[in-house]
Amino acid sequence: MLSADKAAVLTMPSVKTLTDASADAARTAEKAGDWLIASELFGRLNLLFEDDSRFKADAKRMGERLSMIRLYNPQRLHALRNDRRKEEGLKPLPAFNMIGEDYQSRLVGIDEGTVLRAINTAGENHVEGVPLPRILIGGIASIRTLISTHDLDATFPGIADQVQLTKFLAVLDEQQKQLETDKGVSPARSAVLIDTILEANAATIKLPKTAILHEFGNGAFDKLDEFSAIIWPDEVLRFKRMTEGSFRGVGIQIQNDEEKQMIKVIAPLEGSPAQKAGIRAGDLLKKINDKSAVGMTTEQAVEQITGATNTKVRMTIERAGEDIEFEMVRTTLKLPSVRGFARTGNRDTDWNYFIDESNGIGYIRVSGFSEATTRDIRQVLNQLRSSESGLRGLVFDLRYNPGGLLDQAVSISNLFINEGTIVYTEAAKGIRRSTERADEGRAVLKDIPVVVLINETSASASEIVSGAVRHYADLAKVNAIVLGNRSYGKGSVQNVIPLSNSTQMKLTTQYYYLPGGQLIHRREGAKLWGVEPHLRVEMIVKQQTDALVLRSDADLTKDAERPEPKEPKDDEMPTDDTRKGPPDAQRLISESIDLQLQTAVSLLQSQVFGRVQAQAQPPKPK
Repeated sequence: MLSADKAAVLTMPSVKTLTDASADAARTAEKAGDWLIASELFGRLNLLFEDDSRFKADAKRMGERLSMIRLYNPQRLHALRNDRRKEEGLKPLPAFNMIGEDYQSRLVGIDEGTVLRAINTAGENHVEGVPLPRILIGGIASIRTLISTHDLDATFPGIADQVQLTKFLAVLDEQQKQLETDKGVSPARSAVLIDTILEANAATIKLPKTAILHEFGNGAFDKLDEFSAIIWPDEVLRFKRMTEGSFRGVGIQIQNDEEKQMIKVIAPLEGSPAQKAGIRAGDLLKKINDKSAVGMTTEQAVEQITGATNTKVRMTIERAGEDIEFEMVRTTLKLPSVRGFARTGNRDTDWNYFIDESNGIGYIRVSGFSEATTRDIRQVLNQLRSSESGLRGLVFDLRYNPGGLLDQAVSISNLFINEGTIVYTEAAKGIRRSTERADEGRAVLKDIPVVVLINETSASASEIVSGAVRHYADLAKVNAIVLGNRSYGKGSVQNVIPLSNSTQMKLTTQYYYLPGGQLIHRREGAKLWGVEPHLRVEMIVKQQTDALVLRSDADLTKDAERPEPKEPKDDEMPTDDTRKGPPDAQRLISESIDLQLQTAVSLLQSQVFGRVQAQAQPPKPK
C-alpha cells in the first residue's frame, strides 16, 4: 500500500519468503479443514497478487466453502468463529440461534428446469461468449467443493461414506473429461449432464437434489463473471432492496453490540414505524415475533424484521433493564442516497451541504444511484445557490459508491456536461447497442469549479459519471478535476431475466464505454480499467479506516446511540475512540484525517480565492 512500485516489493527476498510460506500454510490449513485460517491467508495473498490473479481461484474456492458451511451447517461456522475469537482473547459469542437458518426452506423452489434455463441462457447471451463446456465444468467444480468440505458431514452423511463418495467422484471425472474433449456442446447436453449427476447422486451419496442443483448453478455462473448470478428464491427480496433503493420494514439501524453480545438499535429512521412506536437508540433487541433474538446475526435479524408491506411485526426491547414490547406495521421505506457534510438534525434532508460556507464551497455525497437521486441533487444545488454565500465551488464525493440506475448516472452527468456522448454500450463481438447523450441546457454545474472524489470502491454508475466528467474536463468543456484513486472497474450491464415464478438471474450482456472509447470494465488480465483520476492522492489503510469511522459516526442522527469514548492511556495520543463528545465531521479536514477530502477543499479554495481576487481588481485603462 505504501510503495510506489508495488510489483518490486513482491520480488524482494524477504517478502517472497513470507508469501511462499503463507501459501504453504494456507494449503495446509485447507487440507486440515481450518477453513477460516485458509480463507484469510488466501484472501490476503490474492490482494497482494491481484494483478496476476495467481491466488484468485484459491480465494474464491475458500469463499465457496464458507458460504456452503454458512448455508448447510451454520452452527458449525458459528463454532469455528467462536474458537477463533477465543484464540485471539476475545469475548465468546453467545449461543447459536437457529431461527431462519434451515437450509431446506432456503432451497424451496429450485428445480432442474430453472437451472437449465439459466445455464443455457448464459451460454447464448454472455458478453464474453463463454463456451458452454466451460460453464458446465464450473458447475462440476462447485459440486466437488461441496462434497470435499468435511464440515458438512453432519448435514450430509453420504459424503462421509468413502466408497459411495468415490463412485460419485468417478461419474464427475468422466463427465468432466467428456466436456474437456467435446468441441461443441448443445443446450441438450446440459440436460443430459444434470440428469447424469442427479442419478449418480441418488445412487451413491444421496444429497438433496436441491442442494446439488444450487451448487451446480452457482459454480456454473462463477465461470462467467463476478456480477452474473442466479438469484435464488430466498435471495429475491434482498436483491430487490438493493436495486430499488427501498426496503419493507420498520426503519431501524441495527448492529451487533460486541460488549453485550446482543443486537442494538443505532437509530430509528425519521418518520418510520419504529420511531413512531417509540423505539430509541441504544435499545437491545431481545425477541422478534416472540422468538429469541439473542445470538442472532444482524442478517438473521433483518430477515425476521423485514417483510411484506402492511404486515405486523412484534419486537421485544430491553431498555434500562426493563423489557418493553412494540407491535409495528411494516411499510416501504426509501433509502436516502444524497447526503451533506455535517448533520443538523434527524431528517434525511437535515444536512449542512457546505464544507466551507465562507468561500461558498458545497459538498454533496452520493451513496448510490436510485430513482430520486438526480432530483435530490438538484434540490441541494438550488439550496446552495440561494444561500447568502452562494455556490462558488463543489466537492462531489463518489467514494464508496457501488453504482445503481443507468438513467440516474446519465442525468447526473448531464448536470456537468452540456452536450455530447456520456456513455455507450457494446455487446459480444463489439456490437454497439446504445448511446446515452447529454441534453443541452441541463448542465447547471458546467461553469462552477468541481472536484469529483473517487476511490477503488467507486463502481458502475459512479464510474460513468466520473469518467464522463473527466473526458469533458480534458477537453476544457467542464471546470472539474477528478481526484483520489483509480475506480473499481465495474463497467458492465446486467440484464435481470425471470427464470420461474420465484427465481431470477442477472447476466452480463454488455460493457460500458466512456466517450473517448475507454472500456470501464476490468476484464481478466487487464492492465487498464476504470477511471484514472487527474490527481492521485493515496491513503493508507489506517487513514481510510479512521476517516470511515469518523464519517460513519458523524453521519448518525442526533439521537443515535454512539459508542462510549475510551480513556486514552498515559502514553497514547487521543484517537476517534478516545475523544470526548460527539464526532465532528470538520475534523476530517482540520486534522488531515481524510487527505483526499482535504486536498479537494484546498484546490477549490485556491480557485475561489483566485476568482474573487480577479473580480475585485479594478478594470485596466484602455
